[in-house]
Parts: sequence; structure tokens; C-alpha cells
Amino acid sequence: MPLTSPCRTAALAFAFSTALAAVGPAAAGSGAGAGDVRLSTAQSKPHGTYLVDSRGRALYAFTADQQGAGGKPAASQCYDACAKAWPPLTVRGQPAIAPNLPSGLVGTVQRKDGSTQLTYGGWPLYYFARDQGPGTTTGQDVKGFSGEWYLVAPDGKRVAHKGK
Repeated sequence: MPLTSPCRTAALAFAFSTALAAVGPAAAGSGAGAGDVRLSTAQSKPHGTYLVDSRGRALYAFTADQQGAGGKPAASQCYDACAKAWPPLTVRGQPAIAPNLPSGLVGTVQRKDGSTQLTYGGWPLYYFARDQGPGTTTGQDVKGFSGEWYLVAPDGKRVAHKGK
């Protein structure tokens, strides 16, 4: 017996939301509404203090990107296969910012697809698809897609390579 239109729509919406919940924000795309993104910090022994989102997921900068500074706008160079491995942190509206972070370092950049990517210290921010949740920082000091990936410190600089 086929589902009626309202039932089918509800079933599809449920299946889609269940699939998104199962894969997490990085794999499903990271767009968020105003207030859905909160920048905060976490600490680890090997890396010190670094930026995370409201779920405690580590955020990274890419050395192949253009850092916005001195009147020069930020620009992302991570698209297609790169953006699948390193999903951009996209936003709609302004994110909430933890009190220990300077709001003057927060900005945005328009991506080629029209989405708005969050920047910090002029660096476009990304997740690493292989990170498995809060406290996971497997993307630190990884080489790939013609650049290197680093956690971002509260001062807007890349977290230095440590422990290898």
C-alpha cells in the first residue's frame, strides 16, 4: 500500500533527519542558523588550547587558504574532494563566542557556492571528517590538498607542531 503524500513526506523527513544525526555535522555539512554555532576552546596535553565548536569538535586552518589580514580578504581554497575530507564551518548569522575569545578575531568569508564560512584570525575554519567527536584532533599537522592543516589557537594563530 503506497504512502499518501503527507505520510510519505513525513517518512522522508524522518529518514533524512535520522541520517544526518547518524553522520554528524562534518559529514552532513556544517551550515547552522544564528546561535547554532558557538566558538569555544578545549585543551589537550600535546596541543595546548585550541578552538572547538559547541559540540567540542576541533576546528582547523588550512595553509593553502588566503588568510584575511591587512585589508586582504580571507579566501578558501578547499572545495570538492578537499571539502569532503575537511568540511568548512559554515554559518547563517553570527556565532556565539566564549568569553575567553576576542570577538575581533571572528569573521566570515563567502564561498564559491554562496555559503558563508566562519573565519578566526583571518583563517577560514574547517572540521576534519576523520575526527570522531569531542577531544579528537587527528587533523593536527596533516599534509594534504597542497597544504597543511593545523588547529587554531585562541590568539588566531596556528597551533604549533608538537610531539612528533
